[in-house]
Amino acid sequence: MKNFAIFSVVFTTVFLVVFTVFSQLDVSLRIMNALFISGNILVVLMVYSVLKDKYTTTKTFKDWYEDKPKEQF
Repeated sequence: MKNFAIFSVVFTTVFLVVFTVFSQLDVSLRIMNALFISGNILVVLMVYSVLKDKYTTTKTFKDWYEDKPKEQF
């Protein structure tokens, strides 16, 4: 995996969507409790991995946005 932070964000998002679907399907309470606790742990790990990621860029605020040049405003 090229970037673990992006993988953790995608995995946690998919996990929480599956948890939401399971909550509407009358899944066992034990399974839902285990998924709930696992989801909380995944969210904490996701935030930690995003904050500790070694991603750097050469862009500054002077570069503005890449999709719209400053002259269009």
